[in-house]
Amino acid sequence: MITIEKRFIISTKRYIAVEGPIGVGKTTLARKIATSIGAGLILEQPADNPFLERFYKNPEQYALQTQLYFLFQRARQLKELRQGDLFTPIQIADYMLAKDPLFARLTLDDDELYLYEQVYKQLNQEIPTPDLVIYLQAPVDLLITRIQKRGILFERNIERHYLRDLSEAYSRLFLGYRESPLLVVNAENVDFIENEEHYELLLRQVNTISSGKHYFNPVFD
Repeated sequence: MITIEKRFIISTKRYIAVEGPIGVGKTTLARKIATSIGAGLILEQPADNPFLERFYKNPEQYALQTQLYFLFQRARQLKELRQGDLFTPIQIADYMLAKDPLFARLTLDDDELYLYEQVYKQLNQEIPTPDLVIYLQAPVDLLITRIQKRGILFERNIERHYLRDLSEAYSRLFLGYRESPLLVVNAENVDFIENEEHYELLLRQVNTISSGKHYFNPVFD
């Protein structure tokens, strides 16, 4: 089955972005899709950001440095998609640049945000639009549980209210999102890694999408 699915995805989509708040499972899902269909993989590199741990300890002091570092890092990675790769006709990313301002608006003061937005507008002009966005949603309590479970040290200072505000910002972004086909996934009661039925159902729906907004919220016995 995966071979058939793979041919279809490769023929219709070249850049798929998996998005959602911290802890929702976007990197894990992006890795699985890329592995199962033989696609290229573009991942955020939060551990490379020298300001991130300091930001979680002291957000006001390190917000601008943290955000600009991420912006330049993400833009550099995604800009390479315009080059194309004949040997890897599809790329799966665990982020899209359009989410970057969500974090900036939550953490920067007015003057910092103005500076950030000028830089963002320039960099965003060179970034391709995804052929499909898979947006994962989950309750804040589940996000906290998953973050604690994976045990990344610099995430131990993430506060509940920050995750709540971030999740709400994601919801607002995708409520009116029209730039790409969009699949909204309720990730609370599905397991795309351990349960192949869940994963194959998702892959089948991905293959049917060519435009518009769609929802993945299956009910399992």
